[in-house]
Amino acid sequence: MKRNSHLVRIAAVAAASTLVLAACGSDDSGDTPKGDEPTTKGDGTLTIGTLLPETGNLAFLGPPEFAGVDLAIKDINEAGGVLGKDVVTVRGDSGDTDNAIAPAESDKLIKAGSDVIVGAASSGVSLTVIDKIMSAGVVMYSPANTSTAFDEGDFAEPDLYFRDAPSDILQGAVLSNLLVKDGRQNVAILARQDAYGQVLAAEVQKNLEAAGSTVAANELYDEKNGPSDTQISAVANAKPDAVVLIAFDETTSIVPKLVKAGAGPQAIPTYFVDGNTASYAADSATPLPAGTLEGTKGTIPGAEAKGDFKKNLLEVDPSLKTFTYSAESYDAVVTSALAAIAAGDDSGESIASKLPSVTEGGEKCTTFADCAALLRDDKNADIDYDGVSGPIDLGPTGSPTAASIGIYEYDADNNYNAVEFIAGNI
Repeated sequence: MKRNSHLVRIAAVAAASTLVLAACGSDDSGDTPKGDEPTTKGDGTLTIGTLLPETGNLAFLGPPEFAGVDLAIKDINEAGGVLGKDVVTVRGDSGDTDNAIAPAESDKLIKAGSDVIVGAASSGVSLTVIDKIMSAGVVMYSPANTSTAFDEGDFAEPDLYFRDAPSDILQGAVLSNLLVKDGRQNVAILARQDAYGQVLAAEVQKNLEAAGSTVAANELYDEKNGPSDTQISAVANAKPDAVVLIAFDETTSIVPKLVKAGAGPQAIPTYFVDGNTASYAADSATPLPAGTLEGTKGTIPGAEAKGDFKKNLLEVDPSLKTFTYSAESYDAVVTSALAAIAAGDDSGESIASKLPSVTEGGEKCTTFADCAALLRDDKNADIDYDGVSGPIDLGPTGSPTAASIGIYEYDADNNYNAVEFIAGNI
């Protein structure tokens, strides 16, 4: 099963722009149906599996993502559930590409009757299990995949894969725009050589060069072993006026190497991305010496978790210290539940057939209870759920066509704080 890609048009627009986000817009309406009406019927109970990181190099993303899922299920069930029954959940650990536990965990979730599997967080992990999950007739819905690979090639037509985090086309444009706005004209990039890092590095370089900046070095390092001494030296010797580090939790070993080479954050302005914008404070799982990251900036796809939503997440998990991708995880569950109600069936294929239509083009609603009431009152109702992660607007590739990117800055304690949120179309 494949999808029609609209990335060529987007890339052309981005390259021609001066990195004003409005130039990344798309004319796609997002109302392409996800194939013929399904004949497969569910068992009457919507079952949400979670393939999220409890272990591995993105484990710091696990707690807020699990909390988002758990809060959504709580809110849905308190509002009457789906098709007259409570939604149930089955929990799994995605791990990472090193421990390679995702395939076995996916088998467990499929065997348990999952209609939708929320995850994985890592694009690389998702690519190892996407065929297995879709072949089982189960929706795979990631709250954090950002690789452009999911809109290209074999994934270029409607299927059972969805995500509500925007592709790195948008994050690459926002980060490049930030670098240009900050006056960076000679940038070095150090990135993981995987489905995530390689693509995001390419997007950043493309947009920087389109704006007239130079990429002094673009070093792709082995994701298992980290950058070599030669690659660290290449970054330092390029004499950049900024360093972009596209990494996961290996950031804690890379930053000291950059510092030793004279290219650390206090010597050269440094920029992180969603894979490594995490707390490195003394009480975190991955501490760095106080002051190391002060002034470093990072980008994370998604709207700000604020107000009652953050409060409600903390009631689900009082130990939460970060909220990254919690909103996307919440909205993945809510939109799946609304799609099941719209379809009158909880099977993965039925949910996939209705997911785009409940997220764009209809009557606006912002909570599961309100949206579900519209659907229950009129079986032909057309709704447009705008969630806690912002306007989702799933397009024909199963990816959002509108999203927000947050810009953050580190303080002297190596904690990051929101500076601003930028909305853009893809």
